[in-house]
Amino acid sequence: MMMLSNWDRHRDIGILILRVGIGLMFVFHGWPKISGGVETWNKLGLAMQHLGLGFAPVFWGFLAAAAEFFGGMLIAAGLLTRLAAMALAFNMFVAVVLKFSTGAGLSGASHALEVGIVFLSLIFIGPGRYSVDWLCQNKDMPKLNQTR
Repeated sequence: MMMLSNWDRHRDIGILILRVGIGLMFVFHGWPKISGGVETWNKLGLAMQHLGLGFAPVFWGFLAAAAEFFGGMLIAAGLLTRLAAMALAFNMFVAVVLKFSTGAGLSGASHALEVGIVFLSLIFIGPGRYSVDWLCQNKDMPKLNQTR
């Protein structure tokens, strides 16, 4: 498989595509939730009842909306990627529990489960080379092919 062996050098481009794609989709899905205000946040926060946390639904709903909208931005930019992926993975965990608790089954929970797997993977994979995180961590490294 000589042809495929060279693809490893493009791994960071693949991570970039994954991060920007999923991040922007979550910005898109999160905007109506973050801009929906207290009524929307209350509805979202009621999902926490299925984890035994029936108090402060507006607070939990706001956190969920903020995780989707701002977390999507962070993941797309590759800034605080692992932290944002943790918040979004937890959001998806709550969504999966909600779907199963309300009888939607695997077909109803599949989207949240699939996206949760993506976020869980990003926690372990990290943001890749083409990210703000990488730039911040490697700002003092010497540049390749730099002439003096």
